Amino acid sequence: MIRILIAHDHALIREGIRHILLRLTDFEVAGEAADAASAIALVRSTQAHVLILDASIAGRTGVELIREIREIDQGTQILVLTMNGDEQYAIRAFKASASGYLTSESASGDLISALTTIASGGIHMSVAMAAQIARDPPEFHEALPHQRLSKREFDVFRRIAAGERIGEIATQLSVSTKTVSTYKARILEKMRMPHGTALVRYAMRHRLFDDSEEP
Repeated sequence: MIRILIAHDHALIREGIRHILLRLTDFEVAGEAADAASAIALVRSTQAHVLILDASIAGRTGVELIREIREIDQGTQILVLTMNGDEQYAIRAFKASASGYLTSESASGDLISALTTIASGGIHMSVAMAAQIARDPPEFHEALPHQRLSKREFDVFRRIAAGERIGEIATQLSVSTKTVSTYKARILEKMRMPHGTALVRYAMRHRLFDDSEEP
């Protein structure tokens, strides 16, 4: 019996994963969490083989949370579930000791095989992601911090640095405020910046604004 923990801030997604697993006799859902603090508490209190972790769960960035969970529990393997197909983010997750990386698009078809592989001590990555990394390996050590960002992340970064609010950016890009907040957290993490003010200083120092955009 493979014991699973689910940490995701969307109740419908937790319910969907639970529904898939409860149909199978080889899996048991041992606990659920809706935010980062609850996820940490759940890992502390409940033994399991695999934790399914939302990369953008409320309260913490995914990579930061992976590192903290790994300090608490070396035995529970971590499968990152994310909407982000960026190979740079995937590599950061694996470097933080995740054992698998699954995008929401492929979750319905790959979830069971991913959990089985990870629970047995293996690593799961989609064929498409592995091919993408092989074609264009990220160069973390050579690139400037802003060059680690995807095109959309860089767009959001420049908007934040220019003083636009989360709601304004969401409206301009036709996405939710949660999505923009996730982008911001990911940008701060990739660029290793402590807060939004540091992004403004960085953008000005590296002259990333047009003259008309400078705050």
